[in-house]
Order: sequence, then C-alpha cells, then structure tokens
Amino acid sequence: MAEIFRAHGAAVAAGPLSVQANRVVRDVQLCRTAALGGHMDRCVRCDFKRPSYNSCRNRHCPTCQALRQARWVEQRMDRVLPTQHFHVVFTVPAQLRPIARANPAWMYKALFDAARITLVTLGKQRLGTKDAAPVLGVTAVLHTWTKELHLHPHLHCVVTAGGFDRDSGRWFPSKSRFLFPVALIRDLFRSTLLRRLNAAVKAGEVQLVGRASALAQPGAFNRLVNALYRIKWVVYAKKPFAGSEQVFKYLGRYTHRVAITDTRILDATPAQVVIRTRGDGTAKMTPEQFIQRFLLHMLPQGFHKIRHFGLYSPAYAKHRDAIIQKLPSNRHTHTPPAVAQVQVDDWQSLLLRVTGVDIRQCPH
Repeated sequence: MAEIFRAHGAAVAAGPLSVQANRVVRDVQLCRTAALGGHMDRCVRCDFKRPSYNSCRNRHCPTCQALRQARWVEQRMDRVLPTQHFHVVFTVPAQLRPIARANPAWMYKALFDAARITLVTLGKQRLGTKDAAPVLGVTAVLHTWTKELHLHPHLHCVVTAGGFDRDSGRWFPSKSRFLFPVALIRDLFRSTLLRRLNAAVKAGEVQLVGRASALAQPGAFNRLVNALYRIKWVVYAKKPFAGSEQVFKYLGRYTHRVAITDTRILDATPAQVVIRTRGDGTAKMTPEQFIQRFLLHMLPQGFHKIRHFGLYSPAYAKHRDAIIQKLPSNRHTHTPPAVAQVQVDDWQSLLLRVTGVDIRQCPH
C-alpha cells in the first residue's frame, strides 16, 4: 500500500483533494519511515542494532489499526452482556450512493440514526407489554466499501437477543431463532431513512451535487424517493452468536478495519494494481484509480464509525450488574473469563499477545 502511494500519490494529490485527503495520502506514504522519526533498538548482549520508526497513527492507515483494534476490544469486554446476540446488517441502496458520496457526514449519521430508531422501536413493540418498554443493547459499526473498493455504505450491528426494562427490572428475551421479522426491520428502516432524507433535501441540508446533480432537476428527486419505497432494501439478520466470546471475536474483525490491507493486494506495477475480491476473483485498476477508490472511504473529520445504543450506551454502564442478574439462566449466559479483569499492557506486550511476535527478542 505505502509503495503504491509513494509512486502515484503525488499525481492524485495534484487534483482537487481536500486537506484531510492530502493528509491521508501523505501519512500512508510516511508511516513507519525515517521521515516520522524513531529510535534505535540495540541488543545489550550482542550489540545488534536496528531502527524502529514511528507510526503515522492516522485511522485510515492500514498499518496502524491492529493494536488499536485489540486494545479497543479488550476495553469493551466489560460492557458486553453475557447473553445471545444477533448480527443485523443495514445497507443503503445503490441509487442513494451518489448522495452519500456528495454528503458523507449527513448520510452516515442518518444511517446510524435510522438503524437505532428501527431497533429501539421494534424492541419496545415486539418484546414489551403495555406496562414495559424493554431496551436492546446495540453496537453498530460503519463500513463503506465493496470488495472492489466501490462506495457501499452499510452498518454491521451486534444486537442483544432481548431487552431490559429498567422500571420493572425485567429482562424480555427475543425469539431464540430470530430477532424480529426481517420484513419489519427492512420496512421501518426504509421509511425512517427516506423521511429524513426528504426533509433534509427540502431544508437544504443535503446538496444534490457531483454525481447526484441529476437529482436536482425538477421532479427527479421525488421520483427517486417514490421508486425507493417500492423496492426491497437489503437488510438482514443472521443467526445468533453462540456466546459472548464469539461476540468479542466478531467485534475484533469489524471495528477497526479499513477498506483494504496489503494482504489483498496481489500485484502492483506502474500500470495496474490487482486486488483479491471474493474467493478467487480479482479486480484490476490503475494505481491512480486504486488511490482514488481508497480515498472514497475516508471518514468525515471527527466522525465516529463505532456507536453504542441502548444497553450498550454509557448511560446503562452502571446498571450492567443489575441487568446480568435478570438474564435467563441458560448455556449462553456464562460470563466470559476475561470480563472480570481487562488487561492493560504496554504496546509491546499487547503485540506479543495478539500476534505472537516479541519485538524485544533480538533477531540474533
């Protein structure tokens, strides 16, 4: 990745890039090089020496995510409830991707809000009673890419298989084989997002520019909205996780992932870059196209791609022990052994624990 950016980043940066995009191009090129400084490691026994250069710490840099991901997962382990969880995915139709490209901050926030409203509303309606309104626990992670690096905004959500009503102190479990009917999730999510989008366009909060400029023609946007109400959106809920430990492993795979890493780059020449897609499939593009597609997935400045709702929001953290006492006793509700003690390591020890590589060991 860094070699491609060093060879072709200047050509891309010569175009109309934002300050943030220029920063990403620069950081990926300079990460762990002498340009960012560093120190010299020396073995006190054999006097072997090697330089260790600093990381750029840019959240879009694929080199800088592994330890941050591992540390984040360990910090979250004391929040996850020892119960079943479902994996729910919300996607934005292809027709809305030009609007997302022109208005990423608005669209990504609206995607989170629509998913939150959908899950919270159905939790209260489908699990509750006239005297109780149970709250689900949700951790949502934003992804914006396809395997070919095209723009494809979607949310991966981990959702508790039930909700807790604080007033009555009761836990309301969901069905064991599914969370809610997928048709209900899809229809409520679709109507919630489209209502918000329609209001935002009328208020001027969403700009129909760039590839979305055709929608600024009279009646074009209204025709799009009407058409989107008639199609089935891609929303699905996977089978429940086997237990809390599996939730941790799942979160570790999705939380700090960037659009592509070195392991998927099969070949890079001055003329083309070849990346692995699904299975044995590949995609080919010029190096400039590769960098431009990578920059499509740069998050707006200060935007949080991981959000917690309901029982996993900070407001419920102090009630965790009380909620656990109300969980049904079954084989899925054992407390993970690492929850009681979250390890706080220096980065060298964390790297050893996560990868098995001890950088304090002299190569000789």
